[in-house]
Amino acid sequence: MERLRSSPLPANISTALDKHLESIHVVQARRKDEIVNASSRQRHGPPRCQDERVVLALATALRALCLATRKVRTMLWCAFQMTLPK
Repeated sequence: MERLRSSPLPANISTALDKHLESIHVVQARRKDEIVNASSRQRHGPPRCQDERVVLALATALRALCLATRKVRTMLWCAFQMTLPK
């Protein structure tokens, strides 16, 4: 979009994209933790408290990803509107 516009986009757009990517990485890490915890629970028995913390961490990461996705979608729409010819 910057090439179409022939000038750089505002910094908040790239910041929103960076935060969105960071949120994706956090969700991936929490999901891996959940998988590891679930597989170890099958071997050793049910320590429920640890499972709940892992699931809550994943839910928190998903909420942050949802918010970041909304923000980046809005930012990309704004960037698109700025690139359209007048």
